[in-house]
Amino acid sequence: MKHFALTLLFALLSSFGWAQQTPLPAIPKGPYGLPIVTSVELYRQQVAANPNHELVELAMYIPGLVLDIKYATADNLVGEPVYKTATAFARKPVADALKKIQADLQPLGLGLKIFDGYRPYQVTVHFYEKIKDTVYVASPRNGSKHNRGCAMDVTLVRLKDGKELEMPTAYDATIPQSHAEYANVPRRVKKNRELLKKMMHKHGFKVYAEEWWHYDFNDWRNYPLMDIPFEVLQTGK
Repeated sequence: MKHFALTLLFALLSSFGWAQQTPLPAIPKGPYGLPIVTSVELYRQQVAANPNHELVELAMYIPGLVLDIKYATADNLVGEPVYKTATAFARKPVADALKKIQADLQPLGLGLKIFDGYRPYQVTVHFYEKIKDTVYVASPRNGSKHNRGCAMDVTLVRLKDGKELEMPTAYDATIPQSHAEYANVPRRVKKNRELLKKMMHKHGFKVYAEEWWHYDFNDWRNYPLMDIPFEVLQTGK
């Protein structure tokens, strides 16, 4: 009778997802000793275990979102295209937060423009090898929060014509005026920058001190570094 009761209890726990799950495979380490997800199969297993790990294609998920993917062009920090596809991904909770921000901006006649989101790890390596800088480019020894699908490069646009609100610098400018708290800017520009900051902070992001456009999601530690190209995420192979 005791054995039957234990078996019944285990069955009930299993039906509610409380039974012990098979552990996920270890994430293989890259050349700098960092665990990096490079396998689509491992990525799928992580999403199956926790749907928050899904990398969501943002333009398909957020109504009215504007994309300006500079890294699919030569108009960027390294002066050459590093993406084959002009799109942007982010982890599911990040995408949900961006959707809320977009909704909050709409009554103001504004919306978000995305310059970059999830960034495959090899792109970060390429940036570092070209720039040799760790202020505006992440070191491959640490990886980037972009590689985790938890960093966004964003600005604000007017819904009526799609024009960007004036900000202190152009995107990816590597000058002091790019810093998030740089003081010597016109009042209207500071107002725009602070509005973006307010909206992003409200929904779980923190601005990166050296770049007014770069925001890290507060829960970034929950997600591993990734090195899966956009095209593989789109097709699943």
